[in-house]
Amino acid sequence: MELMLEAVALFALKLAHEENGGSPVLRDDPVMSSFEREVFGLLVRQGQLKAILLKIDECVVQALAAVGGADTVLGRELKRLSVDVSQTTRLEDLPPPLDALQYYLKAIQ
Repeated sequence: MELMLEAVALFALKLAHEENGGSPVLRDDPVMSSFEREVFGLLVRQGQLKAILLKIDECVVQALAAVGGADTVLGRELKRLSVDVSQTTRLEDLPPPLDALQYYLKAIQ
């Protein structure tokens, strides 16, 4: 699950921080420092679902701003998928909505 969490963060931050013609955001980029696989791994091992959801929400907020907000076509779907993730109450239930969010972010970047 750590890899999936890192991928969601990476795709969201790529959307927010990459510019045409600029250098790409990579996993070892400073903007990814608090969203690394090891950070998520620690939170998963400790069962800290709320902390995980807060980290994902931080990334989604930036991605929403990059697509023009929750009132745009892309933003509405991003918001809907992020709500599905945020409504997860058990760590074991997180992969399906997280997977959908990951694929959406990858598709729109």
